[in-house]
Amino acid sequence: MSRPLLLSPDRLFPSDPVQRDIARRLYKEVAGLPIISPHGHTDPRWFAGNAPFGNATEMLLHPDHYVFRMLYSQGIPLDALGIRNPQADPRESWRLFAQNYHLFRGTPSRMWMDWVFAEAFGFDVQFSAETSDLYYDRITEALATDAFRPRALFDRFGIEVIATTESPLDTLEHHAEIRVANANGEWSGRVITAYRPDPVVDPEFEGFYANLARFSELSGEDAYSYAGYLAAHRNRRAFFADMGATSTDHGHPTAATADLSDAEAEALFARVTGADVSAADAELFRAHMLTVMAGMSLDDGLVMQIHPGAFRNHNPWLFKHYGRDKGADIPMSTDYVHALRPLLGRYGNEAGLTIILFTLDETSYARELAPLAGHYPALKLGPAWWFHDSPEGMRRFRNQMTETAGFYNTVGFNDDTRAFLSIPARHDVARRIDCGFLAQLVAEHRMEEWEAAELATDLSYNLAKAAYKL
Repeated sequence: MSRPLLLSPDRLFPSDPVQRDIARRLYKEVAGLPIISPHGHTDPRWFAGNAPFGNATEMLLHPDHYVFRMLYSQGIPLDALGIRNPQADPRESWRLFAQNYHLFRGTPSRMWMDWVFAEAFGFDVQFSAETSDLYYDRITEALATDAFRPRALFDRFGIEVIATTESPLDTLEHHAEIRVANANGEWSGRVITAYRPDPVVDPEFEGFYANLARFSELSGEDAYSYAGYLAAHRNRRAFFADMGATSTDHGHPTAATADLSDAEAEALFARVTGADVSAADAELFRAHMLTVMAGMSLDDGLVMQIHPGAFRNHNPWLFKHYGRDKGADIPMSTDYVHALRPLLGRYGNEAGLTIILFTLDETSYARELAPLAGHYPALKLGPAWWFHDSPEGMRRFRNQMTETAGFYNTVGFNDDTRAFLSIPARHDVARRIDCGFLAQLVAEHRMEEWEAAELATDLSYNLAKAAYKL
C-alpha cells in the first residue's frame, strides 16, 4: 500500500509550543537565503560540461556513501547496487534500494532523501518497493530535461558558491571550462576548487612516491628534494588560488602537528621518500607538514581546514575491491590539546591566519575544542561533520561548544557531500536546527529575539562566507 509523502513545515522545530513559534519566525528569516557551500566533493565536470545526469541510480544512489554503506551493512553486495559494477542493471539496483528504504528510518539520509523526492521531484507518495518503478521512471525522465541539468539545479537551489576539492595532481581543466563559461556570459554560477594535498603529503597514501613524479611535472620543481618539494607546494597552491581556491583541506588520521628544524625536516623527507617508510616517520611527516601548510597559508591567505580522526579504509577487503570512499571510514578518539600545540605555538596567535578545525570525536567538544577556539585567534571550529551531520549531532555541537567558544568562533555550516541534490536538504536541516537552538535561548530570556534573528542569518550565511573569504 502506498502511503503519502508529507514534509511537515514544523519538522525539526522544538515540540514546546512557545519555542516552536519563535523557531518558525526565525526560520522565516533564513529559509530563502542563498547557499554557501564552502567545502564538498561534487564533481566539477558536472558544471563544466553541463551534460544531463543519467538515471535515478546514478544520481541518487551511487555517489552517496551514507546510503550504500547502510545497505552494505545489511548484507547487500555493492556489486548488486552497481558500485563499480557497470554490468548491474540500474533499475534492479534501485529496486533493492526501495525494498530496503525502511533501514533509513530515523537517519539523516532519510530526511535528505525525502526532501529530494518531495521538493526536487514533486513526489507525494512515499518511496517503497511498491513505488520503486514509479520513482525510477519519473526521476530518470526528469534528469533528461534541461531543468535538471547541473547548472539549472545549481541556480534553482540558490547556490551562491560551491567549492569542490582537488589534489595538487589535478590539472583543474574542468574549472578552467567553468571560467570560460563565466567569462563569455554562458553561465554565472561560481564553482571554485580547494587544495587537498593528501596524495603528496601522506607517505602512506597509495602511490605516494610515484605521485611526487607527477607533482614535479606539474609544478616544474624537483619534488624529490625537500626544497623542491616545498617549492612545488607553493607553485600548486598559487595555481589553485588563481583558479579560485580560497582554502586548503587536510584529511589526516590524527591532529598531530610538529615544528621541525630545516635539518630535521630534510632528514625526515629523505626517509619518507626511501624504500621503507615506518609508521612513526609517516605520522611525523604528516604532523610537520600541517605546520608547514599553516605557514604557507599565512603567506598566501588560503584558509586552512583540518579534518582529522578518521580511520580510513577500515575494511581491507572492501578497499582492495572497491577503493576509497566506500563507507568504510570509521571515527576515532582524537587528542587536540597536545597534538595541535606545536602548530598553535608557532602560528596560533596570528589573527591573519584562519585554521578551521573539524572533529569526529564528540568527547572533545567541551573539553578541548571549545576552549582552544575560544582562545587562539587563528582557530575556528568547523560544524558537526560526517557521522554527526545530523539533527542530534548539530544540537550536541551547539550545546557543548557555545558556552566557551561562542557562535562567532564557528563557521556556520558546510555540507561536505558528493550527493549534489542533498545540498539544499542538508542546509535546510542545519537552518532548522539552529533556529530551534536559538529559540530556546530566546524563550529562556538568555537572548533577545532580534539578536537571534541576526545570529540565524550569520549561522546560515554570513559566517561561512566570511571564514572562507567568499
